[in-house]
Amino acid sequence: MITKELLFHKTSIPAVGKALDASMLRSKAIAQNIANVDVPGYQRVEVEFEKELRDALDKTKLKGTKTNKQHMDIGRRDLSKVKPESYKPIDPTLPSGMNNVDIDMENAKLAENQIVFNYAVKFAQSRYSAVQQSIRGVNR
Repeated sequence: MITKELLFHKTSIPAVGKALDASMLRSKAIAQNIANVDVPGYQRVEVEFEKELRDALDKTKLKGTKTNKQHMDIGRRDLSKVKPESYKPIDPTLPSGMNNVDIDMENAKLAENQIVFNYAVKFAQSRYSAVQQSIRGVNR
């Protein structure tokens, strides 16, 4: 019998879900940056995710096993522990009293993020469709 674990956790679906989470957080960060474009001293927010996802999916890296939950993680990270994180980048050129938001750059990032989000949604839909077809026994 095919289990839920095999259908949904041993496929690309969890990685796509993580990518959608990152895209949503990035949208919020960009919206916050745009909303504060004229606020003196505001520092833009960025989201870091793709490098951690690549590292977690890199099968050439060994994955360590913990024998005690107090031990440090070593090797390739578990995909379930990869999460997008927002941060304020260090900008040494930021003059005192000014902010570091470039509205044109933020709009370009917003457009790029929308494209990534739309692609991830379509990819997830195709994966779920493939699972449904497999359950029904339909050949592609």
